[in-house]
Amino acid sequence: MLALSLTFASSAFAVPPPPRTLLLDVALTGPDLVAVGERGTLARSTDNGRSWETVASPVRATLTGIAFATLAAPRTGWAVGHDAVILGTTDGGRTWAKSFQGENLSDSFLDVIALDAQRALAVGAYGFFVATTNAGKSWTRRKILEDDTHLNRISRGPGGTLYLAGERGTLLRSIDQGLTWVKLTAPYEGSFYGILPLERGTLLAHGLRGHAFHSTDDGQTWRDVSTPAPALLATAVRLRSGFTVFAGQDRALFFNREPGAPLAASPRPPGAAIAELLELPDGQLLAVGEAGATFVDVAAAIPGAKPQPARAP
Repeated sequence: MLALSLTFASSAFAVPPPPRTLLLDVALTGPDLVAVGERGTLARSTDNGRSWETVASPVRATLTGIAFATLAAPRTGWAVGHDAVILGTTDGGRTWAKSFQGENLSDSFLDVIALDAQRALAVGAYGFFVATTNAGKSWTRRKILEDDTHLNRISRGPGGTLYLAGERGTLLRSIDQGLTWVKLTAPYEGSFYGILPLERGTLLAHGLRGHAFHSTDDGQTWRDVSTPAPALLATAVRLRSGFTVFAGQDRALFFNREPGAPLAASPRPPGAAIAELLELPDGQLLAVGEAGATFVDVAAAIPGAKPQPARAP
């Protein structure tokens, strides 16, 4: 995912966390949260991100991505990172064990997605791509690109379509749960750090130097989205209020209401780089990155937006 400068590690931290720990991804597992970061950090919160405690980690390698399975098995998940490592959990992130480690420790995973309790995909640098269909008992390495392009982030749309974003203008789509991939025509040749799928084939792609693009035909064509500064946009999230928020390096926090509209800069930019944004069930917006785990004050940072708690199922 996003390369950020390292800060100090700690055994336990709160929001905001002094001293700070570099975190690179966060995911919900049932009612709880688990975040991953530098030096094998695994941190868990049971109170919507207000306080955190670290969990014993079997590795010291930086962990870059985390994902949990569907509602049918929300306690099953995987974390990936440097040293070609994949960790697995079946108890909602309370305990972790090595599920895979490649022979070449210079390989790095950058993201992971859990399709269900049995199937997961992990992607990374130089085209690194592995898949499991048996809950991590074994992983199969596959080559999905002719070159060795970095694969930065994998995402899934409302209808189950998968999307991959990477360097050198790499945009990929799969309609068969990652078995085959179609290369999309990219609107520029630089690095992409994510594709945010919305409803009915609407996509938002984001990358280096403030590049953002909007598609309404599932990636067949793209239109440029104006951004207020040339910052690396590492992550994007669609809030329940209808606003879309982008964040990344250089204290970037941009937003819009309509998916293809120009982005506006927040009047309350973050104090440090952000690697991931996650809207919590209670409507709060959690950011992880250089400052550890912090909350974005939605009402102050995104004029016109208000936190929207999730509806009860």
